[in-house]
Amino acid sequence: MLDANKLQQAVDQAHTQFHSLNGGQNADYIPFLANVPGQLAAVAIVTSDGNVYSAGDSDYRFALESISKVCTLALALEDVGPQAVQDKIGADPTGLPFNSVIALELHGGKPLSPLVNAGAIATTSLINAENAEQRWQRILHIQQQLAGELVALSDEVNLSEQTTNFHNRAIAWLLYSAGYLYCDAMEACDVYTRQCSTLINTVELATLGATLAAGGVNPLTHERVLQADNVPYILAEMMMEGLYGRSGDWAYRVGLPGKSGVGGGILAVVPGVMG
Repeated sequence: MLDANKLQQAVDQAHTQFHSLNGGQNADYIPFLANVPGQLAAVAIVTSDGNVYSAGDSDYRFALESISKVCTLALALEDVGPQAVQDKIGADPTGLPFNSVIALELHGGKPLSPLVNAGAIATTSLINAENAEQRWQRILHIQQQLAGELVALSDEVNLSEQTTNFHNRAIAWLLYSAGYLYCDAMEACDVYTRQCSTLINTVELATLGATLAAGGVNPLTHERVLQADNVPYILAEMMMEGLYGRSGDWAYRVGLPGKSGVGGGILAVVPGVMG
């Protein structure tokens, strides 16, 4: 049995200890993110039995960005199954930056990991849908099922990304030319950009983690969102590539499946316990 007082104390202590860190910088290649206040900080825990603990700016809504890749991977696993995801996307770290074109060229156009940009764009194209709008609505719905119904698209973030995502468009066409994209290239890139442009807060992010920790059941809504058998594949990908080139260091120091996003969020999962 988890001690509620100790958990809240741990959350408060973590926020107190780390909220004043001022290293790093905003992702300035996305104009909207460049202007997010750098002093914001929050910590949240949601347990697999539905208890919530938070400290700091936990109501502030930030861009989900690359953490959205976890949600889309989850939906792809539900749609086509783990073997198809491994065959059509891959399940290995690239050893190169998250937006690397070289990684594609070295492996015949196969993206290898659903948690790097190329793999995430390809994963978006795997979602069962008749058109772009249906693809987008299904991805938004899985984000809401996993994290909370208030997760929603920010038109401002989306516009900021759509006007600067030339590199991802190039990646989409390379995937298409190699046969590793399963819908129109610009449809996949557009929907991928939208999925990164939703807003979330830290309690909702922790709820996403808690849903994975609970084997696919959202502990706040009690809805089964994912098949329990698919969750280990998601956690394995998070462990291998969730923090890109720092995934090994994260695994060595933290030892938990995690996923970062340039919007400022970091998701971690303690399987069976909390997010």
